Amino acid sequence: MNDKITQQEINQTAWAACDTFRGVVDAGQYKDYILVMLFLKYISDLWNDHFESYKKQFGGDDVRIRRRMERERFVLPKGASFYDLFEKRNEANIGELINIALEKIEDANRAKLEGVFRNIDFNSESNLGRAKDRNRRLKNMLEDFNKPALDLRPSRVTEDIIGECYIYLISRFASDAGKKAGEFYTPAAVSRLLAKLASPKPGNTICDPACGSGSLLVRAAEEVGSDNFALYGQEVNGATWALARMNMFLHSKDAARIEWCDTLNSPALIEGDHLMKFDVVVANPPFSLDKWGAEHADTDQYNRFWRGIPPKSKGDYAFITHMIEIAKREAGRVAVIVPHGVLFRGGAEGKIRQALIEENLLDAVVGLPANLFTTTGIPVAILVFDRSREQGGANERRKDVLFIDASRDFTPSKTQNLLEESHITQIIEIYRKRKDVDKFSHRASIEEITKNEFNLNIPRYVDTFEPEEEIDVAAVQKEINALEAELADVRKRMAGYLKELDVGTR
Repeated sequence: MNDKITQQEINQTAWAACDTFRGVVDAGQYKDYILVMLFLKYISDLWNDHFESYKKQFGGDDVRIRRRMERERFVLPKGASFYDLFEKRNEANIGELINIALEKIEDANRAKLEGVFRNIDFNSESNLGRAKDRNRRLKNMLEDFNKPALDLRPSRVTEDIIGECYIYLISRFASDAGKKAGEFYTPAAVSRLLAKLASPKPGNTICDPACGSGSLLVRAAEEVGSDNFALYGQEVNGATWALARMNMFLHSKDAARIEWCDTLNSPALIEGDHLMKFDVVVANPPFSLDKWGAEHADTDQYNRFWRGIPPKSKGDYAFITHMIEIAKREAGRVAVIVPHGVLFRGGAEGKIRQALIEENLLDAVVGLPANLFTTTGIPVAILVFDRSREQGGANERRKDVLFIDASRDFTPSKTQNLLEESHITQIIEIYRKRKDVDKFSHRASIEEITKNEFNLNIPRYVDTFEPEEEIDVAAVQKEINALEAELADVRKRMAGYLKELDVGTR
């Protein structure tokens, strides 16, 4: 008998556990309860599995067992495991007991988990209902997570499967949450494409300054092809920051540094009096963020907005310039998802865009299909900036910008359009070879872009016009004449039938 759990089994069982809250609690909120419980179940099973292993190894030597257990990735205090809570699932204060257990776990793992559970309250009346209903829902959830398919011991399930289950749940929550999903999730295919365009290498430092739940960082790490990398992130929403921290642990990326802060107004990834620099910077920042902090930008202590201050009602270029400023000079790479307005809007944005192009930093513009996101149906683009194009960099002689129009390459589905692997592969192949492909890609010189007044609207560079099929007017007219003659004959016969019918009824 195969005791291993498949990805499909764990995904389906974990998603079924959400039925406890579905229709009662908003998807943007119940995701926190489910994902925290998955994390608690994971560290409880991990702890129990290792404890049993050490028990077999050292017999009844409790001192040696305890010393080994103190070296575990997470310390699980007595009485704070999932199974302790499961045994108390019928208690009248079960919500409070879960909160107490999480607080104990956080205190025992302060270096790794400080603050991770502070934004979640299992005893919340406003979220989970009054005591009777709340207790019933929490009992059901504990019972759902105690099912055999959610036995997460390392001997039964790999960390890759657990991590992918976490991302699977986040993606499903994003579908339920609608527009709110933009706060925490980037579709998996878009994340893979962005990560491949950023092309992180072994030894790289990788940063996402608007990391959400951290899935884009995970995909970027996968592109490295080894464990030789360092991950960094910043997230302004406390609950989402906690999801990102747990996401890193579930993917065995314990060393990832994820900061809870406002990236544009009070970045926390700093060294001394300056911003940390990274080899690769990726992000899907909020589109056209209003009230992003423009009123303080001219006195920014890190001088990020020296090219110009973006409009106070549209923070797109605030994120873009921040990302470029934290990329290592003469080497760093930036890949960022943007709304199409970033490509052509004028005013302050136009001046910043012109400056970035004249600095020879822009490497590529990739147009994607509409309706890829749960948050918006608009088409988006990816901008790739490469600081190795600066003077002194390895690509300083590269002076063109590659435009790719992939807006028509997708698979339709019921709710969203999908990027398939074949679509991603085509984009990456064209990008790496920097090829001109009819109706798909074009390498534009700086002179060409300057002639277009630094407007990056993709149709100006990639002609996707399909000529209409020539019409043989004479043949069409001949067909019309034949149809009219046939119609006249039908009318004549119909008049005859009606006349006979009229005579017969007299």
